[in-house]
Amino acid sequence: MSRSAEDYLKDYVAIPSVNPMGRSDQPPEWVGEGRLAGHIQEELRGLGVDVQLVGSSDRPSVVGFVESGRVHADTVLVASHLDTVPVDGMEIPAFDPVVAAGRLSGRGSCDTKSGMAALMAALDRVLERGTLKRNLIVVGESDEELGSRGVQDVLGLLEQDRPDWVLATEPTELKVVHKHKGVALIRLEAKGRACHSSNPLEGRNALVTLSHAAIALDGLSRRLAEDPDPDLGPGTLSVGQMGGGLAPNIVPDHGFLVADRRLLPGETAEDVRRQVEESLTEAGLQDDVEISACIMGKPPLSTPHDHVSVRHCHHALASSGQEAATGMVAFGTDAGVFEQSGLPGVVMGPGSIREAHTSKEFVELDQVSAMTDFFEALLTQETP
Repeated sequence: MSRSAEDYLKDYVAIPSVNPMGRSDQPPEWVGEGRLAGHIQEELRGLGVDVQLVGSSDRPSVVGFVESGRVHADTVLVASHLDTVPVDGMEIPAFDPVVAAGRLSGRGSCDTKSGMAALMAALDRVLERGTLKRNLIVVGESDEELGSRGVQDVLGLLEQDRPDWVLATEPTELKVVHKHKGVALIRLEAKGRACHSSNPLEGRNALVTLSHAAIALDGLSRRLAEDPDPDLGPGTLSVGQMGGGLAPNIVPDHGFLVADRRLLPGETAEDVRRQVEESLTEAGLQDDVEISACIMGKPPLSTPHDHVSVRHCHHALASSGQEAATGMVAFGTDAGVFEQSGLPGVVMGPGSIREAHTSKEFVELDQVSAMTDFFEALLTQETP
């Protein structure tokens, strides 16, 4: 007898899969996707699915191949990331899922273990009934919350088995998202000259220099606001971190600044670097401040609104008695990484981004149930 999505989700939330996010202070029993990936691997094997783990042993991704046996069936890849953000400041038990008032709470319940739970429950039903009409690649990827290394591992495996389109599960309140912003991170560094703070004019204060750089970036952010995308709004830039200095009585000889740049479709990390260089030059800081890194975190997603992935999702929503709504979001996802590699698609899932990463993270169970019905309809559709 098939299991409910709620049962799957309870199990997944109870298995910690925290992305360390570059930190070393997390309990080792919480860190990494290995336990959850192995658990899902065994579940897929129990359903008769050809499945394997890819990537490192501590940060693996799980990939399962489900064949419909139908000659002209298309192939959809459904990717649901396994990692969660850390649990600092949570006001509820992070890994002890609680169901109350129609909600299931715990770290990852919304972002985005509910997407995988809905897929597994639907696949369980469909395989039990023998009604599969579409090929499916099930992907639980690692490291979505930081570097997307899991997607790169998966793409390496799929060189000979590329799907027709991709659906990445993220909390979109069941809207079919075909466009979203990307994200790049920029790190600036300034060098000064240290001296005793009793006579600061003998030195050169790196933090003061960086403050001028931050003001220059604020000016760039205001200029970006003047050229919005008609659907997504403007690209944005926000200074999120600044630091440096050794002690209050020493003029700092080094400092750093990290900024978050949200990208519109078509923008690249090279565009961002050029814009920042121009802003520093306009402010007369080109000799005092260095761009030490400009890294693409997540590429934008720009799937056309009439792409087959959008049409198939709308059809499945309508077939399962739900509204076929389309939307756009400002946050980045691994769907942008898949698109960059030539695999277009959409983002869709239960839950709201407003609840993701929060101290009381939860997901509405009626949305998880609706997503399960959606997946069942999608997997039993005839390929047009």
